[in-house]
Amino acid sequence: MAAGIALAAILTHILPAGRYDRQDDPTTGRNVVVAGSYKPMPATPLGFFDTLTAIPKGMLSAGSVIFFVFLVGGAFTVVDKTGALQALIDSLVGSLGKSGILVIPILAMAFAAGGALENMQEEILAFVPLLVLLMRRLGFPVLTGVAASLGAAAVAAAFSPINPFQVGIAQKLAGLPLLSGWQFRTIAMILALAIWIFWTIRWTRPNRVATEETVAAAPKTSWTWRHILVLASVIAAFTLLVAGVSRWDWDFDQLAGMFFMMGVIAGVIGGLGVEGTADAFVEGFRGMAYAALLIGFSRAIFVVMDDGRIVDTVVKALFTPLSHWPAAATAAGMVAAHTLIHIPVPSVSGQAVLTMPLLVPLSDLLGISRQVTVFAYQMGAGLCELLTPTNGALVATLAASGAKFEEWVRFIVPVYAMLLTLGLGAILFALAFGLK
Repeated sequence: MAAGIALAAILTHILPAGRYDRQDDPTTGRNVVVAGSYKPMPATPLGFFDTLTAIPKGMLSAGSVIFFVFLVGGAFTVVDKTGALQALIDSLVGSLGKSGILVIPILAMAFAAGGALENMQEEILAFVPLLVLLMRRLGFPVLTGVAASLGAAAVAAAFSPINPFQVGIAQKLAGLPLLSGWQFRTIAMILALAIWIFWTIRWTRPNRVATEETVAAAPKTSWTWRHILVLASVIAAFTLLVAGVSRWDWDFDQLAGMFFMMGVIAGVIGGLGVEGTADAFVEGFRGMAYAALLIGFSRAIFVVMDDGRIVDTVVKALFTPLSHWPAAATAAGMVAAHTLIHIPVPSVSGQAVLTMPLLVPLSDLLGISRQVTVFAYQMGAGLCELLTPTNGALVATLAASGAKFEEWVRFIVPVYAMLLTLGLGAILFALAFGLK
């Protein structure tokens, strides 16, 4: 992360500064760029001290997510101290018997639904303690839990026909009807999830550290009435989470407060008392500190480039050459350009409002379907969520689960290539058959 911040600062001394004009879009309610409005601006290269101050600025910018991570970690440490999570995991493992590998497709499909419906990512941090316990109980690497949760959600979000934060915003900006092309995207999403689940199972089998017999012989936690009530409070919290996000437009501040309340209730019901609950919260904060810091550092990379006024310069440099390419090469180039842009701009919705107003006129000029333009954005920005170290949710989930980023890269590169091949094949199919 520190090297990425330093590189971004160096680029502010090399690349020319410039900006596109912005205007409010009445369709999406967002501030979008104006095509053809790029103009040079006075350079604002960042010095050593300015680069250092970008780090607290990044943490401040990501403050709501960071405090969400802290309170989620504290709340679930409280729940874990009551013994309720261990009792739940023992029951799940016992019910699966020797079919523990079935946990992977079950988890993947559940989290994929969240990714497809509402771009679930940071919310998955709330499940990390449960996933870590489950993976260890089954003898699976913790990386399997990350793949079956955040990985599956990201894949489904990238190919989703209904994700409001990716395809929804992009289609609005492209002037397309919402849910248009859903049949095409649904087929692609099913194929992508099949590839993801297959690869996750294939990787997990040789890396499993315990046999079914070892798992079956592990000591089990007996259920108590306290465990049942604690888990009931957890279920109630997640029910409230779904309702809050989908119906009341809750953000991370409301979700963080809700999980804090859940932790307090669980500690009281679970018999930890006031002091025991407070100690568990502090332990949870300590365990999540590394993950929270990574989120702030990853956001600082964008802060440096934005303060240096080079984000729009990078966008212009990547997209301008595409106007001279054939249609198929242009569509593939859009995917590559979106992938590169997503490193300094780790927000998929932010990238949509930055790039779609520039690409729609270009696609019309070259006779490329706007639907293809939107799908190229999904493939570039959406799939890059699986790999870029500036994705705060990814690095935080890896850190919270104890998995190393370099291990994740070794796991992800082959399947990322498969998914990218699928996406490019789908784009060529859409071009050939004139997807509208």
